[in-house]
Amino acid sequence: MMGSGKSSVGRALAERTGWPFVDNDALVERVTGRTARQLLAEAGEDAMREAEASALRTGLGLAPPVIVATAAGTVLDPEARALIDAAGFVVWLRAPAEKLAARAVGSEHRPWLDGDAAGWFRTTLAERSSLYAAVADLEVDTGANSRGAAADAILAALPAES
Repeated sequence: MMGSGKSSVGRALAERTGWPFVDNDALVERVTGRTARQLLAEAGEDAMREAEASALRTGLGLAPPVIVATAAGTVLDPEARALIDAAGFVVWLRAPAEKLAARAVGSEHRPWLDGDAAGWFRTTLAERSSLYAAVADLEVDTGANSRGAAADAILAALPAES
C-alpha cells in the first residue's frame, strides 16, 4: 500500500544486502514518460494499471536477486498477482489506514488521496488485504516498526537460498 514504506524499506534493504532496488512508480515513469497520476488523468485507470503491470514485469525481469517495490494496485490483476506470487520472497508491508494516510497525503503521484484519504485507505485495505495476504510470504507491520527495523525483520526471515 502507498505509505507503507515500500520505497524507504526497499532502499534500506538494498543498503543492507547490496541488491538492486527498483520502485514501480519510477519504472512507470521511465517507461511511459508520465507519472501514474498523469496516466490516470490523461488515459484513464485501465492505462495506468497496464503501465503498472508492465513496470512490474520489467522489475521482475531483472537478474536476481533484486528488490522490487510494486504498485499497490497490481495485486488487483490476477495475472500480475500470479507474477508476484511466483517471483520469489514476497513481503507485505502493512500499517493501519490512519498511519498510511498520514504518510501518503500530499504526494504528487497519489491521485486516490485527494479526498478522504483515511476513508480511502480503510475501504481499500478491506478490499485488498486478503489479496496481499495470499501472495505474501511475510507480513511486516510498518505502522509499529521503523524502516530499519522492518528491513531487519525481512532479512531475518529471508530463506537461506536468497
